[in-house]
Amino acid sequence: MVTVVAVVVLLSLCFVPILGEQKLRFGRNGEFKILQVADMHFANGKTTPCENVLPSQVATCSDLNTTAFLSRIISAEKPNLIVFTGDNIYGSDATDAAKSLNAAFAPAIASNIPWVVVLGNHDQESTLSREGIMKHIVTLNNTLSQVNPSNQTRIIDGFGNYNLEIGGVKGSGFENKSVLNLYLLDSGDYSTVPSIPGYGWIKPSQQMWFQSTSAKLQEEYMSKAAATAEDGPAPGLAYFHIPLPEYAILESTNLTGVKLEPAGISSASVNSGFFTTMKAAGDVKAVFTGHDHLNDFCGKVMDIQLCYSGGFGYHAYGKAGWDRRARVVVATLERTQNQGGWGNVDSIKTWKRLDDGNLTAIDAQLLWTKKRIPTA
Repeated sequence: MVTVVAVVVLLSLCFVPILGEQKLRFGRNGEFKILQVADMHFANGKTTPCENVLPSQVATCSDLNTTAFLSRIISAEKPNLIVFTGDNIYGSDATDAAKSLNAAFAPAIASNIPWVVVLGNHDQESTLSREGIMKHIVTLNNTLSQVNPSNQTRIIDGFGNYNLEIGGVKGSGFENKSVLNLYLLDSGDYSTVPSIPGYGWIKPSQQMWFQSTSAKLQEEYMSKAAATAEDGPAPGLAYFHIPLPEYAILESTNLTGVKLEPAGISSASVNSGFFTTMKAAGDVKAVFTGHDHLNDFCGKVMDIQLCYSGGFGYHAYGKAGWDRRARVVVATLERTQNQGGWGNVDSIKTWKRLDDGNLTAIDAQLLWTKKRIPTA
């Protein structure tokens, strides 16, 4: 963990010039990079103590260490998009939810990089409801977050269900097509059914929205001239807070990263069937969650990668001596001889960055690659 120097300045930068109307797209290097930040647990800034750090760190450690880490990793990775996957602020320890949200996201806002948020199980435990939290977030600069889909005619459970379309390189045959689709969902907080204990889950209305959105995107993708039947649908990535029960299928022998949580996987106590829904849709290649701070692995179940980010925030529980961390995902396009020189997505890779002196990158792995059609 590094010494916090002049981090307070960032907290005054919550309101910078807003990004203009934009379309997310791959850069001219053929890459789109996503930084996932899970479980900041931000509270009240410099007065908020850290949890589970080394004795030598206790006296000088606070929420500002979380702020410093976020600022450093954004600067080091220069992502195209930042995704915050829940428990962004921490319950009653955050005495003013709006102020805590402003401070928590300050480095992302100041970076001028697009950023988005889904909610965890603790965000609403301060002074704003889940709806209030999302309504506040969408007013902040540089965010592409949505309270819920603007084109949704049916009532949808939760707050913060939406999708993002990532276009191909400008000037290529995929310029006006979404070649990578992101699905962001509210996995809830706690069960509201008296006979079902534990955490929340992704509800049928959300799954219906996902199914219709996925089908629409796939139809649009295949109808445009640059797509071929061999390409299949554009790959999709799903982000939400609470892991699915299917995460528990993975053992240490078939994952990259670690499973250090004493309780294993803290999913809902019922299976909502969302994994099956994603599998049936056919486009989601990987799922990214938070919630279990001491799990940071990825593993494949029925051709879908199930990934954790690992705990990011210093006011979140962790393990002394086990560095806070974040996950980076990079999708890379295929090189072509066509106009623009870039095709659709060829591969998706990931690694994690640690909050040590060097922002060490660990556990690089290939999550997905496009299937090649054998040539005669």
